[in-house]
Amino acid sequence: MANKVKNYDKEFKQQIVRLAMEGSRTISSINKEYNLGEGTVRHWIRQFSEECETNPASQDLKDVYEENRRLKKELAESQKENLFLKKAAAFFAREID
Repeated sequence: MANKVKNYDKEFKQQIVRLAMEGSRTISSINKEYNLGEGTVRHWIRQFSEECETNPASQDLKDVYEENRRLKKELAESQKENLFLKKAAAFFAREID
């Protein structure tokens, strides 16, 4: 039985790599949703990283992906802290009354 090799266009690959690198999705969830093989996304990320080493424009794009991931993580942490402070303020407001 011959293995079927699927060819994906460059835009699709870039979109999948962006999803994975920005950290908004796990690689396994992307694989399941788009019905991709286990190592496909990792391979595309590796290809993108190699391209970034030779192409400055791609390196800028990689930096943007990493910055987006960092900012999303920072935002999530700030939202958790904000929620905690709201609950603490409500608790102490009840204690004063």
